[in-house]
Amino acid sequence: MTRVVGLETEYGCLSEDPTGPASTVSAVRNWLFHEHRYGLPDVFQRDWDEPPGNGGFLFNGGRAYVDMGHLEYCTPECLSLRDLVTYDLAGDRLLNDALAGLGLTNRSGFVRNNIDHYSGATFGCHENYLVRRSAPLTERNVLAVLAFLTLRVVYTGAGRVGSSLGAENRGDHLRSGANPHFQISQRADYINNELFEWVQFNRAIINTRDEPLADARRFRRLHLLHGDTSVLPCTLALKIGTTALVLDLLEIDHLPGVCLADAVSTFRQLSHQTTGRWEVQLATGETTDALELLHRFREVAAAEFAGRDAETDDILRLWRETLDQLATGRESLVGRIDWITKLWLLEQFVASEKLSWDDPWLRSQDLEFHHLHPSRALGRALDQTPAPWNPSDAEIAAALVRPPADTRAAARSQLMHRIHEKPGRYFVDWEIVDIEGNEILHLQNPFDPAPPPLVPLGAK
Repeated sequence: MTRVVGLETEYGCLSEDPTGPASTVSAVRNWLFHEHRYGLPDVFQRDWDEPPGNGGFLFNGGRAYVDMGHLEYCTPECLSLRDLVTYDLAGDRLLNDALAGLGLTNRSGFVRNNIDHYSGATFGCHENYLVRRSAPLTERNVLAVLAFLTLRVVYTGAGRVGSSLGAENRGDHLRSGANPHFQISQRADYINNELFEWVQFNRAIINTRDEPLADARRFRRLHLLHGDTSVLPCTLALKIGTTALVLDLLEIDHLPGVCLADAVSTFRQLSHQTTGRWEVQLATGETTDALELLHRFREVAAAEFAGRDAETDDILRLWRETLDQLATGRESLVGRIDWITKLWLLEQFVASEKLSWDDPWLRSQDLEFHHLHPSRALGRALDQTPAPWNPSDAEIAAALVRPPADTRAAARSQLMHRIHEKPGRYFVDWEIVDIEGNEILHLQNPFDPAPPPLVPLGAK
């Protein structure tokens, strides 16, 4: 890719422990940082809800912490799409290893999804894309990016049984052509705005808070809240890879002129359309096919970037194949696209067990689709991800402790190892590392893997 990308995944926790999931979440977090096993714990309060010991940075360049009761894993900054897929899977491995190390595997587990089906709670998978300040954020371009982010749900959704109470009250599942039992997206019910500054209670497709975590003169961070947590690596590669290409088009001011009548309503509408054509309304009043619009984005990206490098060509090819198969034969995407795979699996289950779609058993199977443990992970058991988006076990194991070599994650990791070898007071953040007795080190360039030299206090 031409930009640094990172994911923040909030995991759901299933537990038979009498004290509930909270004790499992705390135990896993503590296990990760015990005696600096996988990283350095925070020793200072980072925010009002992040006291010392709430989490820390990992030697692989990422971060793990507890956020509103959920264990959250942040990948390191990745420049390669394959790296991003690998480090995302490394987060799952970390949690499984922690449960095994604690002897909790038979009593607790984690799921990488976005709803719990019972309390109405939702938890997110936030995407972070480095965007250059020079990107022309005209109204036309912002509306085109919003359109793409809305339409991409047809291949990025994780799928879910049923709807939230709020969506049922709105009657989303009763619209013409809607599937009343199954949705493409887990997050669509909870997205209220196209653009908004804050994250909780008024979730938007794009979070507009300007927090680059890098040199603010050169970069901004596009923070997306509406995406589902991907189970299959193929779905994740498509989600991140195609979005990165659309941002490439933004930065050269060459986005197709696509503007939806209402992005949020379209997002909810698409989520319930599991069969037939995905017809959407444009701001002009015209109605057109969502796949045709996505082909327009892909064709412009291919005209600009085909041949740039092997990874770009791979994702352009996968994008074209996926859009074609969505139009002609969706069953060929079982094992590649999350929502299609889940719907196929549940349809077989309903038929074999003679169930109705409101049977609670289906919600349980929905969660099992997202389970991390190999013995229970229904989604990963059906994985048909093509090369090169299927990293080996050895690559995932290496990603537990080794950062990407081509971003500032490598610099942060080296400095953290320095702290580990010579203990003292420290503070670690994405763009700052403070080691006792030295000047504060600034990691303002996310593309720079070399750590700045240590300068003792008073040496200047």
